[in-house]
Amino acid sequence: MGSTLRSALTAILAVLLAAHCVLLPGPPQAAVPEPRSMATLPEADWTAIKALISEQLAALKAGDGMKAFGYASPGIRQQFGSGGAFLEMVRTSYGALLAARYTEFLDGAVIDGRVIQPLRVIAPDNTVVVALYTMERQPGGGWKIAGCILAPSTVKAA
Repeated sequence: MGSTLRSALTAILAVLLAAHCVLLPGPPQAAVPEPRSMATLPEADWTAIKALISEQLAALKAGDGMKAFGYASPGIRQQFGSGGAFLEMVRTSYGALLAARYTEFLDGAVIDGRVIQPLRVIAPDNTVVVALYTMERQPGGGWKIAGCILAPSTVKAA
């Protein structure tokens, strides 16, 4: 990815992350141990994050709310309480993820200590959105999904 595109993506992610943080109740949670000193993560972490998101999406598309719920962070699990409630929320608010005809991971970023993994989503009508996943490192070192924002795009897929 070119440096101009990377800079633009980083700026967009920062604005959307700031908006996301304002809308979330409670204090922000650190995604990595030393947020100010880390600009990125090791490739193994990005690979694990992408696999986790892919597995959750597969479970959601299969209608397996309990399995999909298992990929969510403790805060999300507490907020929704059950796999059924979680699946209903996804169907209601994140239909674009379930109906996507194509998805593609973009380069992730660590912004102000928050790990963000973008996913380009192309709908059957060629509408494009970017799902911005906020990831949370767990005490055992693994990752969980702590949130997702769908950012609209003016781009239309071919």
